Order: sequence, then C-alpha cells, then structure tokens
Amino acid sequence: MLTKLDSLLSLAGIKLTDQQKQQLLLYVQLLDKWNKAYNLTSVRDPMQMLVRHILDSLVVDPHLQGQRFIDVGTGAGLPGIPLAIIRPQSSFTLLDSLGKRIRFLRQVQHELRLSNVEAVQSRVEDYRPDVPYDGVISRAFASVNDMLSWCEHLAIRGSGRFYALKGTIPERELSSLPEHFKKEAVIRLVVPTLEEERHLIILKAQ
Repeated sequence: MLTKLDSLLSLAGIKLTDQQKQQLLLYVQLLDKWNKAYNLTSVRDPMQMLVRHILDSLVVDPHLQGQRFIDVGTGAGLPGIPLAIIRPQSSFTLLDSLGKRIRFLRQVQHELRLSNVEAVQSRVEDYRPDVPYDGVISRAFASVNDMLSWCEHLAIRGSGRFYALKGTIPERELSSLPEHFKKEAVIRLVVPTLEEERHLIILKAQ
C-alpha cells in the first residue's frame, strides 16, 4: 500500500511527511474495515481507494484559499479527511446528516489524532456555525445551484468561496447561477491513473 501511495504521490507531484502517509494509509484501512458494515463507499478495493478517494481529494489542496473549511455532505470524510491530514494548519468541519457516518468520522479523528477536524451531524440547511468559513467544499451535491442555495450562509460574506468537485464540467448548471454568484475558476484536476474527468468549480458571492 505504501509503495502504491508513494507512486501516486510522485506522479501527482505531491510531497508528504512519513507521518502524513501513515495517516492516509490508516484512514484507508479504517474505511475498508467499516465499509463492510456501514456501506460508506461503493469502492471496495483499498488500492482503488488510494486513487479514487485519497488522490482525488489531495489534488484539490493547491486551489484552496483560507484556513477554515467546511466539507458539506462529507460522507466517509471526503475530501475533508485527506485534506485535513496534509493541511494541519487548517481546520475542517465535516458535516453529514447520517449518524453512522459521523460515528465513523469520530473514530477516524480519534485514531489518526486529528486535532484540526470536527465531525458534526446536521442537515446543511439547519447548521449555523458560530463563525462562517473561508471555504465551503462539496464532493457530493446534486447540483451547483443546490450547493449555493443551501450553503450560502456558511461562507464569510464577500470573501468566502465555494468549491464544487465535479466529474465533467456542468455547463448547464454554470450557465444558470443565481444572480449574486460568479464563477471564479474552472480547474481541470489530474488524478494519477484515473481516466475519468475531474474538475473543480470555484464560485464566489458578488
């Protein structure tokens, strides 16, 4: 597993400490173990998890601005957990409405000793943070418009950004954004050994 991870990181041009690599591998092991009972992901092969979950999350890192992030609809902790591992200076709130996912994430947080992660069980429209976030990240929302309408209150007004992880570019969704939002960037992400398209859509309230 470590050899495979090292190869993928090298291809992606990502340098991590030995501790960060071990944390990522332990996360995959926990995900594989809990997945059998909790059905957290459709990816069953841990080697594929390294590509489809770990690297797929890490390639977002260079494009994030700020220190405080919320991963909405985080599911099994993606991309929040991998990003929290490689960005120890940043804090991540992992938000999900399902209790079994939050139980898993709290176990991950405990075993990986991640002091910069908080797992919260709530529907996104009901969650009211004490302090808004620099960035709202989502890998699982059905549409960009839904993400913006349900998550607008989570970001710092004026400077907060919305990061939507998508496969192909959702041209129709981007052509019908709410009036007070603008598209800041559409970035093609390259995930080593993954042939499917990946894009990061960065949006901001005007």
